[in-house]
Amino acid sequence: MERVNKLYNLPEYQEAQNIIDEHEADRVFCRHDLQHSLDVARLMHIYSMESGANLDKELIYASALMHDIGRALQYTDAVPHHTAGADMAEQWLPKCGFTFEETEDVVEAVRDHRQIYQDGASLKSLLYAADKDSRPCFACKARHMCNWPEEKMNLEIKGQK
Repeated sequence: MERVNKLYNLPEYQEAQNIIDEHEADRVFCRHDLQHSLDVARLMHIYSMESGANLDKELIYASALMHDIGRALQYTDAVPHHTAGADMAEQWLPKCGFTFEETEDVVEAVRDHRQIYQDGASLKSLLYAADKDSRPCFACKARHMCNWPEEKMNLEIKGQK
């Protein structure tokens, strides 16, 4: 996980996460912090193994770390977070040793992580599912204030996919 740790420790990554943390400090529901990214990564890894896809763990974690980091630019410059995150991934991942092909896979997953994919085995499909499943909407005391449509909410404890 050397490359993932390099990504996390990039000054640019840390600065972006700090911006997100500042903007979400008083948020009463779903924050886009490191814990959320790690929850997404762990679910992606489980789903990857369960589906037989056995995707590279570093690509899974890189995708999870990058999928919401674009919220920094969404908050400061009104750039949609999936677009900003994809652009950031394209710039930052090569600095951490990811190949062109790996970077492109992560960029695609981050850019498309808000769209529903049903193949169950691609990086973007696993990212979409894990991002949604990582949120315990069924137990959220602030659910009535959430902007998510009911059909995207995670309204039950889920096991194997």
